[in-house]
Amino acid sequence: MNGPRNLISLRDFTPQDVVEIFKLASDMKKSGAKYREALSGQTLAMLFQKPSTRTRVSFQVAMAQLGGVAIQLRDSDLQLSRGESLADTARVLSAYTQGIVGRMGSHGDLVELAKHSTVPVINGLTDLLHPCQALADYFTLTEKKGPLDGRKVAYIGDGNNMCHSLLYGATRVGMNIAVATPAGYEPKSIILKSVNREAKHAGIEVVLTEDPSAAAEGADAIYTDTWLSMGRESEEAERLSAFRGYQVNANLMRKAQSDALFMHCLPAHRGQEVTADVIDGAQSVVWLQAENRLHVQKAILYLLMRA
Repeated sequence: MNGPRNLISLRDFTPQDVVEIFKLASDMKKSGAKYREALSGQTLAMLFQKPSTRTRVSFQVAMAQLGGVAIQLRDSDLQLSRGESLADTARVLSAYTQGIVGRMGSHGDLVELAKHSTVPVINGLTDLLHPCQALADYFTLTEKKGPLDGRKVAYIGDGNNMCHSLLYGATRVGMNIAVATPAGYEPKSIILKSVNREAKHAGIEVVLTEDPSAAAEGADAIYTDTWLSMGRESEEAERLSAFRGYQVNANLMRKAQSDALFMHCLPAHRGQEVTADVIDGAQSVVWLQAENRLHVQKAILYLLMRA
């Protein structure tokens, strides 16, 4: 990979970088044993300001399977809790480790961490973006559908960090994307502006609508996420009202291709953004998405930390 040493956003990677990640992830999934010493002697610092299941466990297991070590850190474990700056923390962690995963409350905090780090910094989720998840999602689609050029993914729900990264990812893999959100819950305008520029260059279509059925029409995959992202719990009543009508159910799935896949980054709330029969049904690939976090992140760690 000739790209940057950090993964802050999928904008950091070219389509060719993504192809390289997917090829390596596929090989690691099939023949993981041959990479078991790839990061021997290396240590990954995992700075997590938010709760996590998939990101935390998959990165820790990934480092173990590559022969390295992962250290889990919370603000309360560090001098950050006593006022030490992120800049100073980044400098110190850079002296001890060969990479940092940040799962941060604020995207600006991750950018600050990367600015002062001398080792690769990987975005494990911020309030703006979730690139590792999106890479695993598109890798899952390539496994199930083959080449993605000209295919369509429909995202239904909140225009959140997951939506933002799926938009950027679509421009990297050549998929058309339709996003259906209630008024007031659209993706951020700054994201849409840059995505539309890149979509034009990539020759893909980006559609923003308030109509879930229109977004789902002819889609090869329908994707949703929780309506209550971390930090939004106080908005529960307002959001449940706003998103009524945006549930992914059997009727909405029938608007898509007959072999369309259902996708969700998890955790899911059955009966809210998705019905149980869809997420637990034959078209669902949510568990494969979760599994592929491990393989794609192993590829990311290998490519960034061995550079």
